[in-house]
Amino acid sequence: MPKNTTKDKLRRPSERITRVLASNIRAFREIRGLSQEALAEMCSCHRTYIGSVERGERNVTLSTLELIADAFGVSVPDLLTEEGIKNSTEK
Repeated sequence: MPKNTTKDKLRRPSERITRVLASNIRAFREIRGLSQEALAEMCSCHRTYIGSVERGERNVTLSTLELIADAFGVSVPDLLTEEGIKNSTEK
């Protein structure tokens, strides 16, 4: 079995950031009363893609993060931090 190299580790986000992103996207979507399909349409993504992001199965690109953040009217850091929901509702 090959060992994980530094290159392999750099290509995947940590489990924590993946979990935070997934949780925040689902929370922002539910707060706004959006279905996965409606959010996907707003972001020009497929519904199954949004679902897989919410389950932490996808490594999301920066450009997709920007699309999702814009759809919610929040910043990319709001999507990536545990305090993101709280911070965005206080603005």
